[in-house]
Amino acid sequence: NMNAAKEMQDFRHSCRVGLVTFKQGRVGKHVLKYITFVCADVYIDEFHQQWWGEYEKLEIVLTYIHWLFPLQERGRNLRAHELTKKEIKCFREDKQAKSKLVKSYKLMLDFYGIRLVSESTGEVERSPNWKERFRNLNRYSHNNLRITRILKCLGTLGLKHYQAPLVKFFLHETLVVGHLQSLKQSVLDYFMFAVLDKSERRELVRFAFKHFKPQEQFVWGPKKILSGEVHRKK
Repeated sequence: NMNAAKEMQDFRHSCRVGLVTFKQGRVGKHVLKYITFVCADVYIDEFHQQWWGEYEKLEIVLTYIHWLFPLQERGRNLRAHELTKKEIKCFREDKQAKSKLVKSYKLMLDFYGIRLVSESTGEVERSPNWKERFRNLNRYSHNNLRITRILKCLGTLGLKHYQAPLVKFFLHETLVVGHLQSLKQSVLDYFMFAVLDKSERRELVRFAFKHFKPQEQFVWGPKKILSGEVHRKK
């Protein structure tokens, strides 16, 4: 999927571009919004409390994801604010805003049948109700777009250590045990290449190649290098 490859390359490039400096005390509007309310008159702490476990609402309502996980790019919710470089820099340095973003991440993981094991490493595992939630994931493909957005947001706003563990989890569930077959294409085209750390991204591609069947049809990395047939020079 060359369109996917270009989109994810553009995303990684946008995250490498240097962030602008700004005068102390001038906090971006979106950072202040994220600390207090996520959208019009909806306080984010209330959202976390009232929407946790409300699976039907989380599935049907399509607009909240753009407020919970803001990006620099335009989404389908035209009322959602696009992040500026100034806001990204401020967000990365604001512990309170990042803490609330982690809560949003946990809320969505629970919706998908996943639990965050460690905030320091980003390790995740299946939740007790994973079978029910995985059925929902396999049924509604628009969640693939949501997960791509979540991965991009984590990388953009200073929580990139959460990216690779989640992607490896999805690779295992799609390629190794086959529980999430409807996500397979998105995991390979989008999720893997949202990971900003280059060494982690390479390890994920190697893991995917190892478990992809048939290997001769693997197109997400150089097969000769991945198979060890050709060794890259230092």
